[in-house]
Amino acid sequence: QVQFVESGGGLVQPGGSLTLSCATSGFVFSNTDMRWVRQPPGKALEWVADILSAGINVGYADSVKGRFTISRDNAKSTLFLQMDNLNSEDTAVYYCTFADGRDLRGQGTQVTVSS
Repeated sequence: QVQFVESGGGLVQPGGSLTLSCATSGFVFSNTDMRWVRQPPGKALEWVADILSAGINVGYADSVKGRFTISRDNAKSTLFLQMDNLNSEDTAVYYCTFADGRDLRGQGTQVTVSS
């Protein structure tokens, strides 16, 4: 079955960086457009970034544009999110999922930005 295992979150100071990973299985990753989403505390799920199957970036939410970079390793069926210049508004649980909107996610990884 489809599985997503997100990792790499943690506590970071404002201005810091983190790289999230999402190990996937149960589908043909190399043929699949992928997405990062996040859920801030007490708020709804929000879109972060998409990437096409061939590794071409599709787009970023305005709130992360210029600071976050989505990438993928099709040989390892793994999705990444490089996050730089983090601020408190980036505090959230981050999930990887399908870019076509299917509501399938892993357990997520918590990112907390605080001094």
